Amino acid sequence: MKQLSEIFIYPIKSLGGISVREADVTDRGLKYDRRWMLIDSSGMFLTQRTHPQMALIKVDVSKDTLFFRNIKNTDQFSVGINETTGKKINSTVWDDQVELLQVNTIADEWFSQNLNTRCKLVFMPEETKRLVDKSYAHNDEITSLSDGYPSLIIGQSSLDDLNSKLVKKIPMNRFRPNLVFTGGTPFEEDTMNKFFISGITFYGLKPCGRCVVTTIDQNTAQKSEEPLKTLASYRTFGNKVNFGMNLLHEGSGMLKIDDEIITVEK
Repeated sequence: MKQLSEIFIYPIKSLGGISVREADVTDRGLKYDRRWMLIDSSGMFLTQRTHPQMALIKVDVSKDTLFFRNIKNTDQFSVGINETTGKKINSTVWDDQVELLQVNTIADEWFSQNLNTRCKLVFMPEETKRLVDKSYAHNDEITSLSDGYPSLIIGQSSLDDLNSKLVKKIPMNRFRPNLVFTGGTPFEEDTMNKFFISGITFYGLKPCGRCVVTTIDQNTAQKSEEPLKTLASYRTFGNKVNFGMNLLHEGSGMLKIDDEIITVEK
């Protein structure tokens, strides 16, 4: 039997994730997941690909507040979940142009100092709809400020398989999934085309092509060759190193640790 073993949300794109026991599924993914983002002066999003120090800023959420902590210097900061100046800012996420809201100038200064680069914290309001790639969408689904899809799933067996080939084992946080499950075989998520969790229908769309972020230690921001070097030796398909499956879903509700995953189509 396959069961959810971990659930993660990443409120601010490319900052630290939060492990939760349960999460609401909304029209664009898990509640709070990638609804905020850091942008440069041109409106382009920032990620660990070019700013690995972003890994050092850990995030937490409690009731109506987001908390941030730089584990390198212990500097802390917080903002209200609904806090914005109301100022609209045109931002870019890959090929998409999205209209976001500035959170506040104090947040801009805190992140600029802690990341040693000028940036702004922006929020995706409900009225901003970002469509999933039409090549994979089923019914004009939307997503948040993710790289392209509402959620990502990885089987624990897949990571175990990878770690069996590595000299130094790595944690799941290198791959930034939303959902992790136990009980499956290695890379079973590749063939999970349709499945149910807690009455919500999920569809496996396409494998997730991995990038340099997977080589960044999320506690030190240090880079290495692994795990991309090893993954590339046996998980390269279509010129991309694949690990994990991007998902769409139908319906809404609550996901909880230990929920059963019922696969109905492979």
